[in-house]
Amino acid sequence: MSRTGGPSRRRISVRLVVGGAVLVAGLSGHGCGVPVSSPASASPAPPASPLPATPAPTEVDAMAVARDRMVTEQIEARGVADPRVLSAMRRVPRDRFVPGWDSRQAHDDGPFPIGWGQTISQPYIVAVMTELAQLPPGAKVLEIGTGSGYQAAVLAEIAADVFSIEIVEPLGKRAEETLAALGYRNVRVRIGDGYRGWPEEAPFDAIVGTAAPPQIPRPLKEQLKVGGRLVLPVGDWAQELVVVERTVEGFTERSVIPVRFVPMTGEAQRQER
Repeated sequence: MSRTGGPSRRRISVRLVVGGAVLVAGLSGHGCGVPVSSPASASPAPPASPLPATPAPTEVDAMAVARDRMVTEQIEARGVADPRVLSAMRRVPRDRFVPGWDSRQAHDDGPFPIGWGQTISQPYIVAVMTELAQLPPGAKVLEIGTGSGYQAAVLAEIAADVFSIEIVEPLGKRAEETLAALGYRNVRVRIGDGYRGWPEEAPFDAIVGTAAPPQIPRPLKEQLKVGGRLVLPVGDWAQELVVVERTVEGFTERSVIPVRFVPMTGEAQRQER
């Protein structure tokens, strides 16, 4: 399949850097990923299940039609206009990232539980966060919260390299398998607490977070290139999707829309105390 802004095939590796217990609402689990005003809500969590089987050709055609409708009705209609983002959302097979669900539901306007207390974010929110990152050609991106791997795949369609951190080990490993099966070779997944980012790979053109810390983690801001952007939800119950941009003089910050994500736990919560 064709790619924009990156190699035609993808390389993935996973490295365990933090042990410990699995957290239900982990730092790097995908949050609900919906605007506060969105009518969409997650359904009850499905039972654990293996990765979805590769669909038959007729199913592939049906899923392509469903993705196109999803982009047209849920994303373009709400104002997302970056053609690279729209193209990426049409290419990434969202149905392959929602094990345990009927593939026909995968493109519905809402998040879905993916196990371990985590969800795959609403398609609109994935598109908005990707557009806000304003990825330059050849971008190097850090994602805090691999979750299902869907946001990483969308980023990888545009960026040259994606580095993703997931605190829930079985979730991160399943995402690795999904991304590998789909041929994404420019994504690297690390298991661990993402509060301090991935310093040995910094600086990054963009950092995208999918769980809400009470405050913006300073280590993530420091790992941005000048001109780079950090996009993440921030807050406790009242959360805002925030964009931080690094400038020569320092940092600028603005709120975009109210959202609702799972809380960022681990070191983010300890820092709050």
